[in-house]
Amino acid sequence: MEARVRQDQRGRKSVDDACTTPCAIERGMRIIGGKWTGSILWHLKDGPVRFNDLSRMIGGASKKMITERLRQLEAQGLVRRDVVETKPLSVIYEVTDFGRTALGFLDELRKWSEGLPHNTDKVNG
Repeated sequence: MEARVRQDQRGRKSVDDACTTPCAIERGMRIIGGKWTGSILWHLKDGPVRFNDLSRMIGGASKKMITERLRQLEAQGLVRRDVVETKPLSVIYEVTDFGRTALGFLDELRKWSEGLPHNTDKVNG
């Protein structure tokens, strides 16, 4: 159902079918909308990447932040973590099949944002 605002004869407004839980878009944004989340998925799209290489690819994000986001993505089933028994140990991350389903709209978002006027870069800052 879709929420709709209606107005009675006296001009009072009420809402029919108001959202009582997050809608599908909000749920998706809660997963993908986290800082660095889209970038992490995007950098993993071509195949498995070692953690240190991934952290080099994502300039501006701390290793702590990348680790936190990777743990969230792993818990949500978007990313797989593999420990490679080498000396020293290394950790490799890759996008799961489910995670790949997000790459199409991330690419569309990339294209859309590349077309934005440059003065929108500081909307939230």
